[in-house]
Amino acid sequence: MKTELIDRIYECSFVPELWPGVLDELAHLTDSRGGLLFSARDRVLKWTASANLNDIFRSYVEDGWFSRCPRRICLFGKTLPAFFVEHDFWTQEQLDSNPIYRDFFRPRGLGWSAGTGLQLPTGDHIVFSIERDHSRGPIEKERVELLNELRSHLARSAFVAARLGLQRARGAKEALTAMGLPALLLGQDGTVIEANPLIEDLPDHLQWRAQNRIALADGHANELLRAALAALDTNAELSVRSFPLRDADDKAALVVHLIPIRRSAHDIFAGSYALLVVTPVSAPAAPPVELMRSLFDLTVSEARVARGLAVGETLEEIAVSGGVAISTVRSQLRQVLEKTGCARQAEVVSLLANVTLDRSTARN
Repeated sequence: MKTELIDRIYECSFVPELWPGVLDELAHLTDSRGGLLFSARDRVLKWTASANLNDIFRSYVEDGWFSRCPRRICLFGKTLPAFFVEHDFWTQEQLDSNPIYRDFFRPRGLGWSAGTGLQLPTGDHIVFSIERDHSRGPIEKERVELLNELRSHLARSAFVAARLGLQRARGAKEALTAMGLPALLLGQDGTVIEANPLIEDLPDHLQWRAQNRIALADGHANELLRAALAALDTNAELSVRSFPLRDADDKAALVVHLIPIRRSAHDIFAGSYALLVVTPVSAPAAPPVELMRSLFDLTVSEARVARGLAVGETLEEIAVSGGVAISTVRSQLRQVLEKTGCARQAEVVSLLANVTLDRSTARN
């Protein structure tokens, strides 16, 4: 069932009218009423919702409640790639006196949620929110964890959908152009089906090979790409699909995202198996923590370890602060090494230090 849901999530990348159904499934997992997806770039807001929440959240947006609501600000302020609930931000007394909850959500029977935000270097701001009836009580931790298990898939799919303006892709060329980022379509055997002109801007990172194939100049990233392609059908839940692409100086320069083409999206991209999109790792408007939480496919626990290393904590200190055994932290570190393409702990520290550097400042 989970694999089928992941397939439907990726189908929404190119067929966004299917998002309401997927949001309903996420709501069902958490015993909630429905879900929402907000996407904003260059002050243009797009959104979609479960059918039974559509009228409520049209009012939320059009009547000015969205612009006054503090939830998305709180979500973007968190440093872990996770879904959060109200009590992660506010006491019960603060909730009771919050005008958005008091005057908008509760009169409509709502009032509890689980949400997550992504603020990407591309300028895309994305929020998922699952809304539960106030009478049902807060969303339980174990149900939030079900959402966290799906978060990286939701993030990748929503990123593509956001770049397409939550509009259905009408063909390969149009979709690749709308991405506005270097992108190409791959067949199941790794051959390039279609590419947009921006791919040609990456001669130092991407090499064209015989029989219309590509290779990444970063050898380890290339291995991760091949492994991810091979795992798309065999291990849909666990295959690493977002990973750093390092330059000749071994510094993170870009991030590769591999998005499977699933179900009805095959009708749009005949013969294609996956979309490969390349994004920057830094931009002046992108807060450093967002790079780590959004681009490296880390779980909540793995991101906590990576963040600790980036600020100079030892593994022992990370274990104590997280209330877990040192053996657990070492296991999480191994996963961080694998997902970031590093061989040693020192390389992770160096990589993250480079990623959090504002390159526009560094050049001055």
